Parts: sequence; structure tokens; C-alpha cells
Amino acid sequence: MAIGTLSASYSTLQSLMWPEAGICTERELYVHTDGPAALSISKREVQFIASGTADFGTWFNLFNTEKWKRECGLSDLALELQGEGTFELTITLAAQDRSWETVLTEIVSFEEAAQDEPLRFDLQHILSEPYTDGLVFFALKAMSNGKLSDARWVSRDEAKRSPSLNLAVTTFRREEAVARTMKRFEGYMSTSVIKDHLHLTVTDNGQTLAEHFDLSTLPSFISVVPNANLGGAGGFTRGLLETRDRGDSHCLFMDDDASIHMESIERTWTFLAYANDPNTAVSGAMISEARRWAIWENGALFFERCRPLFMNTDLRDPSEMTEMELAATPSVPRNFYAGWWYFAFPVDAANHLAFPFFVRGDDVSFSLANAFNTVTLNGVVSFQESFTEKESPLTWYLDLRSHMAHHLSLPDLEVGKWRVLKIAVWFLLRNLPRMHYNSIAAINLAMEDVISGPDYFDRNADVAARRSDIKALTKAEAWQPLTPDVVLPPHRENPTPAWHRTLMKLTLNGHLLPGYKKLGKKILLTGPQRGYIGVIWGASEITYLNTERTKYYTVRHSKAEAWQALRAFARNARLFVRKYDALVKSYRGAYGTMTSEPYWREKLGMQHTPEAKHKEAAE
Repeated sequence: MAIGTLSASYSTLQSLMWPEAGICTERELYVHTDGPAALSISKREVQFIASGTADFGTWFNLFNTEKWKRECGLSDLALELQGEGTFELTITLAAQDRSWETVLTEIVSFEEAAQDEPLRFDLQHILSEPYTDGLVFFALKAMSNGKLSDARWVSRDEAKRSPSLNLAVTTFRREEAVARTMKRFEGYMSTSVIKDHLHLTVTDNGQTLAEHFDLSTLPSFISVVPNANLGGAGGFTRGLLETRDRGDSHCLFMDDDASIHMESIERTWTFLAYANDPNTAVSGAMISEARRWAIWENGALFFERCRPLFMNTDLRDPSEMTEMELAATPSVPRNFYAGWWYFAFPVDAANHLAFPFFVRGDDVSFSLANAFNTVTLNGVVSFQESFTEKESPLTWYLDLRSHMAHHLSLPDLEVGKWRVLKIAVWFLLRNLPRMHYNSIAAINLAMEDVISGPDYFDRNADVAARRSDIKALTKAEAWQPLTPDVVLPPHRENPTPAWHRTLMKLTLNGHLLPGYKKLGKKILLTGPQRGYIGVIWGASEITYLNTERTKYYTVRHSKAEAWQALRAFARNARLFVRKYDALVKSYRGAYGTMTSEPYWREKLGMQHTPEAKHKEAAE
């Protein structure tokens, strides 16, 4: 162990993250306290009385030595602490399929450090044998009254580059959300050590921000760009092209409400600065606003369907959290994709821009078509409205057409006509038992549009006509305000017995049974249950409540609607199978052009400029 004062030769790799009002206040995601230890969110510190403990073995504050060694060649590491008092310090290393190892236990006193300087603990030895790569974290037990005011993982390794990072945010008539984001970013820039390397570009798809704000008063590090409403595909592509025109080396796609800890930006920038591979990109995880302690996805895979990784991992549970982070440490597979709620990447590696999907699927093909070396970082996460909550006939339409187009466009996803058709069948069977006939009608429209070929996406990049069509057909599945006079059926909390579910599946949940409309149950399902098909069997009428329990809609069994939808699906399926070979040739032939920079500059009405020289400078 070495204890000393701050040296200019050390650089911060990762600082502590703290609970933050408006983002996440689930304290066990950041620090586990026990005994007389108290957390102050506003001061960002832990105060102790003797015997109080604070354990920072949490997803937001552990340090992943395995990932840093593999991706950045990390050869030097130390832990710096700032505070007051005397503590027992324990540093632990958790490795895959091995006992956790205590690599340091020591009585330490902040009085040993020079005034206003941290204590530093050299951990270089844990980066080589006999130690195993894994996750390292620290805990403190107070021997006297004291406090911890800061901690950071530092290194004497030199960064390989100094990225210039443009944060590209796309918005559509969400002025209040964007205002909060710009204000938070401005506050962050006032103290950030990387402020000279950051810029924020807001792509205004609704072209309304100038009506609500005096854009001339914005600081120089924030730009607002009016843009045609071509959805996220057009908005984020505009942000990428603005990044290139600025000459920045890296772009970070982010949602307009920026529901992230701003320290995520610093962690991302630092990792990109140290990465060995210049094509390294960072994918942020996603957590639902309704369950801020559980992972929605920490990256995802696409092959025939989107498969979120590590869904429902309880980050409050040290065992679950550690198991997830260790499992997420190896290099990601080729079919890994990053959601655009938080995705940082080098612009030089983006040889294909987005396909004009409008929304839904643009992030999938962007990841799969480009040779990014994508990594996830613990603590880098965006808090989002649940995708289940957003589900509608329109999202089913958008999802199916992108799923099918991916397999038609990208040679690595070639599976043949029957397996591509199987995707559409899966979409159908997710909705038929739930009596979501409006969604099945939208699925049929998606199949028709895919069969029309890639030119359809080009001609209808704004999806205006289809949005209007689907709005008109969305009747039963349209949310209604929940008023006191609405009588709700009994809430079904759990699935029916397995034998019953099997029987109902054989009848397509009563669609093959005469008189089922009267025989089936009337049930109520709440927001978290909306995407769970296990609870719907045996129901002929389902009322859905949103998470806030302020809105509802009711779907009812109808053989007439079901068979009408099934006939249309069968016609589309036959046509798709017949035209499959021609569609593959057409989509693959058009993909390069429709994801090119000249295509998008013309689509967005941007000037064709020569490729800008990137600012990234090796150090």
C-alpha cells in the first residue's frame, strides 16, 4: 500500500456517482450503509459515527478491471479518497466463478494526508498475477466520527486520444424536456474537467424551439438545429452530420430529456480516450422509470427478434448485480446493438448512417451495419419510460417492418423466407390471444409496406400517411381517461394453472371455441402486466390500466375481427413468400445508397460539404 498526495501524473478514470433527485434516488444502487452512517445527497457525502459502514460495491461505483485491461490496456490503478476521520478500508476483488478476494484491509486516517489532498492507495499489483481480472470495489468502517466526501479510481497510464464529443439530442415538440436538458448540461459544463471537449447539438424536428426560447442567448457550447420531422432516424442522422461538419471525433446520441447522471458523460469520454481500438463505442443501459432499481436492458441482441440483455436484474442485490456485470464484461457478439437513448461512437466508423425507418429499428441496423467495437460501462444508463407503456398499434407496425427489413437488407442476417415470415407470425400470435385486433391490422399494413420494397421507405420517410391510417384504425386500443363512473373488472394478478393455459393456447384463447365471448372471463391488468401474455388465457374481455392508473382501454373477443385480420395476414404471407428473392435483391441493392451521407444530406436539405477534419488528437 502507498499513501500520498495528489500528483499531476495521475488522471481520474472513474469518479463516484451519487443518488440524484429527478434521476434516481434508489440509494442501494450507489452505496450500502449500515449502522451509524448517513448519506447526504445534496452534499454528495457520507457521514459516520464510530462503527458506521459504507460499502461502494454497487453497479454505479464498482470498477471493472477486466474490461479496462482488455479494452484499454490498463497497467496502473489506484484509489483516491477524500474525507475526515479514521477508518478501516477494505478493497475487494470479485472475479467470475471464484471466491471474492480481499486485496487490501488497512486502518487509514485522513489526517495522514496533506490538507485538502486525498489519500491514495496503489492497486497496480492487482492488475497482474496471481490476481484474477474482475470487479473491484471498496468499503469503509468508521473508527471515529468522520466523513467521505469523494472517491475516484485513478491511473498514471496516458490517454491515447482526446476525443471531441458532440452530444446529439433529437426532440419533437417537447420544449420543457429540452429546456431541462440544456439547463442541466450548462450546469455540468460550469464544473466539468472535460468541458473543452464537449458540445450539445439539439435537433429540433418540430421546429418549435425558436418560438419558445431566445436561442441567441444560448452558450456557445449549445446549438439548436431546425430539422424536417423524419423521426429519430432523421433527427439523429442530422446530429451525426452536424458532428462531422463541426469536425468532432465522436458523437453521443441521447434522448431529449437526458435522464442520465451527467457523470455518465465523463465516464464515457474517459473510456473512449483510453481505448486501444479507435472504433470503440459505448452503449448505455436502460432502466424503466417505474422500476428504477431494475435493469430493462444492458445492451441487446437482434436475430429475428430483439432480445434485451439482463432484463429485470435487481441492482439492489449485490449478487444479482455482480453476476450481471461479470457476464457483461466479455466482448459483445456481432449481433449486439445499442439503443439510441445513449450511444457514443466515433464518427469515422459510421460508414452506414441510419436506414429511413422514422423510429424503431434505426438503432438496430446502425449497430449491425457498422464495425463498432461496442462496450457497456457500469453506471452509464438512461432512465426511460417503459417500452411496454409505449406499446400501441403504431409501435407494432414500426417494429415489424424494421424487423423484416433488417433480415432482407443485411447479408449477415440471412435466414431464408420462412424464418423471416416466422417473425411476422410471432407478432401476430402475440396479439391474437390478447384480442388486440387493431394491432393486428397495423401488422398487416407493415407487411404490405415491406413487400412494397425499399422505395416505400424512401418515399414515406416521415410515415405521415401510415400514422394517419393507424390513428384512424386504433379504436378499442386507444387510451381513455379513467373517470369515477368506469366500473373495472376484477384484477388478475397471476397466471391460471398450466393445464388451463395449454388448453386455451390450443384454442387460440377461445377463437376456435363457439360461444366463447360469453364463456370467457372479464379481467383487469395493470401497467407492468401489459406485455405479459401468461395472464391473459381464459379471458374474453381485458381492461388495461396504465402505470399511473389514470387511463384505460378495453379489448373484447370478436371472431369476426379475428378472422378478417387472419385472412389479410394469409394474403400478405403468400405474397411475401412469392416475392422474397426479389425483395432480398432490392433491399440489399438499395441499403448502401439509403444509408449514405449524400442520400441523407439531400433528404434533410443539408449542404454537401467536404468531409470535415476531426479534432481527435493523439496525446
